[in-house]
Amino acid sequence: MFYLLALLIGIVAGLRAMTAPAAISWAAHLGWIDLSASPLAFMGYAWAPWIFTALALVEFVTDQLPTTPSRTVPPQFAARLISGALCGACLGVAGGSLSIGAVAGVIGTVIGTLGGRLARAGLAEAFGQDRPAALIEDAVAIICAVVIILVAR
Repeated sequence: MFYLLALLIGIVAGLRAMTAPAAISWAAHLGWIDLSASPLAFMGYAWAPWIFTALALVEFVTDQLPTTPSRTVPPQFAARLISGALCGACLGVAGGSLSIGAVAGVIGTVIGTLGGRLARAGLAEAFGQDRPAALIEDAVAIICAVVIILVAR
């Protein structure tokens, strides 16, 4: 179950790179997932959820800017892969294997990045503009992240 959740949180990271770690760090901080005996314990430290939440909020704003590069350019894609691997590894710890969780997170990230790009392009075309599509993508990422951490609990 935790490896499926790792894949799913990777998809969230592919949609919004900082939403996934914000959700995972809140789950760890609240004790919903136990990372205390792992190298990922920092995700549950008191400051981590606040920092990741601030980064997620900044990402929501910058995503709306016309100068923001595509999620598939190397720096953007790499950030999503790192985020997905980190979050997948956190859920993998809860499932018994950090490395399997990380791999599942990376696979999910690729799916979320490429699938999210296609879905957003289709929605933007249907709406005739990108902003509604971006807001829908934000909402999907947030809702999915919350559901994932609630199930992981």
